Amino acid sequence: MNELDRPQRLALLPDATVTKYLTVGVRTGAESLPQAALAKACIALDSSSRWAAVRVRELVDEAMRRYGDGPTRADAWLAPRLHAALRLSRREAADARLWNFLALRLASDYVFWRHPGRPGKEKPVPEVSSARFQGAFHTQAFARLWWVAELFRDGDDYGPVEIACGNQDMLNTTLRLEIVQHRPTAQAIVRMLDRQSIRIGREVNALAKAVNAAGSTLMYELLAPDEVQDADAYRAWMDDIDSVHLPYESLPEGPDDIRVPETAVDALVPLFEKLYEEAPVRGREKVATASNA
Repeated sequence: MNELDRPQRLALLPDATVTKYLTVGVRTGAESLPQAALAKACIALDSSSRWAAVRVRELVDEAMRRYGDGPTRADAWLAPRLHAALRLSRREAADARLWNFLALRLASDYVFWRHPGRPGKEKPVPEVSSARFQGAFHTQAFARLWWVAELFRDGDDYGPVEIACGNQDMLNTTLRLEIVQHRPTAQAIVRMLDRQSIRIGREVNALAKAVNAAGSTLMYELLAPDEVQDADAYRAWMDDIDSVHLPYESLPEGPDDIRVPETAVDALVPLFEKLYEEAPVRGREKVATASNA
């Protein structure tokens, strides 16, 4: 897409339009997206400066420039900055039409770059999954980044988001689990990653499954009570879009809507470590057997 043709403001792109034009030819790169038809179908948002497109487009360009040889590494850099640039309420972020717009109208090149398809026996030509353009919040190329930042930030601190995004299974598996909506649980998992109690993907998956299964009976909300987040502080952060600062070499500041109580995280980490020790981890038994030989 020519820079002059890029939209200047964000908008909503209906699902029906995406379904119509997101053909196999488009996903394989054999055809171009019909930008004129997509633009005609878009629904305009209000006149707020929150919907200026330039901030997002510049971040996407910078992410692709920095991580051209390693697209997966871009997640940890882009997620907190996308969250800080798109100052959305959770209700707004739940509207898939906004993410449709980002993926098809504003930055389809990013989707092809970050989530290239792989050739196979049934599909000899690489094909990007349609779910990366139009999919669930934990799968869609941009929604997954915004939501991982929202669910794993610690108040105004995006540091835990960087740690979470450093392991792809945190986005591919853990992000979709309801347990991470309890902030102390999310922070306890991140702390275990930071301490390297868990490191590789199968370990993260084992922990997430164990914590999720135990959550139905242990009730983490009672074991580790969270503080009520400050809705007014979040609203003020959303409204302060005109003074937004998105540093490239350091993390931006998130909404100052109360950090997770340390006591709550401290209460959960030993429990999660025990759950992990008892969880089946592919390959761990072989390692243990070899070390005892």
